[in-house]
Amino acid sequence: MSNEPFAPLVFPKWANKALAAAALSAVLGLGYLVMVLVYLFAPGTQRVGYQPSQPVPYSHAQHVGQLGMDCRYCHNTVEHAAFAAVPPTQTCMNCHARIFPEKDTLLLVRQSSATGLPIPWVRVHDLPEFVYFNHSAHVARGVGCVSCHGRVDKMAVVYQAEPLTMGWCLDCHRNPDRHLRPAEEVTNMDWVPPGDPVESGQELRRRYQINPPTDCSTCHR
Repeated sequence: MSNEPFAPLVFPKWANKALAAAALSAVLGLGYLVMVLVYLFAPGTQRVGYQPSQPVPYSHAQHVGQLGMDCRYCHNTVEHAAFAAVPPTQTCMNCHARIFPEKDTLLLVRQSSATGLPIPWVRVHDLPEFVYFNHSAHVARGVGCVSCHGRVDKMAVVYQAEPLTMGWCLDCHRNPDRHLRPAEEVTNMDWVPPGDPVESGQELRRRYQINPPTDCSTCHR
């Protein structure tokens, strides 16, 4: 057995810098993670209250609330397609060719009608690209517009009333009864269930054979 002492371990000089860099990276990484979590769960991120200005001042409170227009007159794909279509300019001109045809605030509508160029409406309810949502599947089963969009009939400028997060959607899929109404009442913002709302929801759930899935592939396809 050798009596020679063990040679001390010698690290290159850059090891000190590597250790400092690793510590700094860990601190920055933790800070970044905290910032991401704060951002994800902040109300602003969920867009509740998001209310962009539109190129043409269109009041749902006036058209829907006061004049009683049905949501499906403008959003005419909502019963048959996954998306709720933004109405073409001709839909506006069906009325405004005769009603307030020279009004200043409708100048862009008239220009769009004359040129064929679409009005650059600003999307309010904008789900991430990795989320699949089918409007027709919900409307056909008696989920009212108000459940997701709030009292649009009282909004002079539309804003996002609900967070539309995964947890919010899953809560409805697990407990859909309180959001159900007869299919013919889906656009009626003032509809209230007759009698006990729990019993009404349960009856509608049986009638429409509603059993919402909660697996990942339902929304992430």
